[in-house]
Amino acid sequence: MPTLKLHTFALSGHAHRVELMLSLLGLPFERIAVDLPHGAHKQPAYLALNPLGQVPVLEDGETLIADSNAILVYLALQYDASRSFLPQQPLAAARVQRWLSLAAGELVGGPARLRAAAVFGRDIDKREPQQISAKLLSFMQETLAAQPWLAGAQRTLADVALYTYVSHAPEGGVSLEPYPAVRAWLARVEALPGFVPMQRQAAAS
Repeated sequence: MPTLKLHTFALSGHAHRVELMLSLLGLPFERIAVDLPHGAHKQPAYLALNPLGQVPVLEDGETLIADSNAILVYLALQYDASRSFLPQQPLAAARVQRWLSLAAGELVGGPARLRAAAVFGRDIDKREPQQISAKLLSFMQETLAAQPWLAGAQRTLADVALYTYVSHAPEGGVSLEPYPAVRAWLARVEALPGFVPMQRQAAAS
């Protein structure tokens, strides 16, 4: 197996979802910390890996993949022999893709944005991201009240992509108390063999 190298940052939810996927698949990898606070992601050496200057980036031998959701898809197709993380049946695959789109849209614009403002001391207008967060979590609550996992009866990339920022939403002032099905789902993800948590800001300070 080629050596896997993950360029990551400890407080990045995007990077953690990839670390989580690697661990769930039981794949050994080298963790390469990127010093975001001091601008390492904007230096030529890193921009050669990802011209957008974002974490994470995965190196798999000579192959480079940037963007966390793209990396999840790559890992599922390359290393999940069961094909259960990214089902091949058209409707099942479409259901997973819907959640990946939400992970890149509403999740970023809501819970992730509020958390980033709190963790990194950014002054933002919280009204819109709070509304987005409430809408997303209500949709998740409705979905998870009817089925155990976001895309259906088994865990998929959808759950990996959404877990981190939802579980850390309280860091941004978003309470999960009104969403019992979401909290039960978080517990199911955390019970998966190979689960690894992301560092919480309280522990980092």
